[in-house]
Amino acid sequence: MTQNAIEIERELGIVVERMPAFPKSVQRILELTRRVDCSPKDLVGIIEKDPVITLKVLRVINSAQLSLPTKITSINQSVVYLGVNTIKNLALSIAAIGILPASNAAGFDIDRYLLHSLTTATLARQLCALYANGEADPGDCYIAGLLHDFGKIVFARFKPEQFGQVLARCAAETGLSSHHAEQALIGADHTLVGAMLAAKWQFPAPLVECIRNHHSPAAPASAMSDCLRMADLISRLSNQGDSEHPYREGEAPINPQRFGPDLDRVIASLGDLDKLIAEARGFAQAGRAS
Repeated sequence: MTQNAIEIERELGIVVERMPAFPKSVQRILELTRRVDCSPKDLVGIIEKDPVITLKVLRVINSAQLSLPTKITSINQSVVYLGVNTIKNLALSIAAIGILPASNAAGFDIDRYLLHSLTTATLARQLCALYANGEADPGDCYIAGLLHDFGKIVFARFKPEQFGQVLARCAAETGLSSHHAEQALIGADHTLVGAMLAAKWQFPAPLVECIRNHHSPAAPASAMSDCLRMADLISRLSNQGDSEHPYREGEAPINPQRFGPDLDRVIASLGDLDKLIAEARGFAQAGRAS
């Protein structure tokens, strides 16, 4: 590593430390739901001890976007209607949304970013269930999708002038990926700072490495990385936000061996894609509103 690279990483480390902490209640939810003996009662108990998360979960569940047939008045009732995994993902999404800035001087579109992240998370979870063969946990793949581009939020908040230049360059040069522009103008890309942030938030090492390597063709393949990359591609192809990394016609996924060469077949295997996207869009709209 060059002296300049060392200095850039040190500077980014200082910036990452300025980001808010991830809520301890959500960290406890994630730890709990990784256990095989996790019970709905245990999950309800953790959420109900955090009045902020409880209020926001109930607001999102009762929003028009989810269109439930009856009003949900408790976390226990929400688990009965939607299941442990959906409530876990909802709590995680609300926590991540709560850290997003309302605006930023770089001109980064937070709503497009959020829609892309939530869609990628939803698709990564589904792809894992279908293609990972037990090599990764669908919940971890959801987290990877949700957080994979969070480094861009760090840039937008703490390096707005340089990141604004990145956005302008991407807009002017069709087909230029944001991570390449970040490397050129900032000296590091969002994958590095996103991994540093995930490590600060004490997420497991495989998840941190997945975020770090999601744009690196040379990185070792893994079930989580494969599902994240494919989900990111399908999300951008479906025009569900792009986090300033638009789909390029004919773009091929990195390490496609797990899924085979037929992208249309992979998309068809997901079932009702519109329903999965609607779930992500509902979380995004209701979560920002709450």
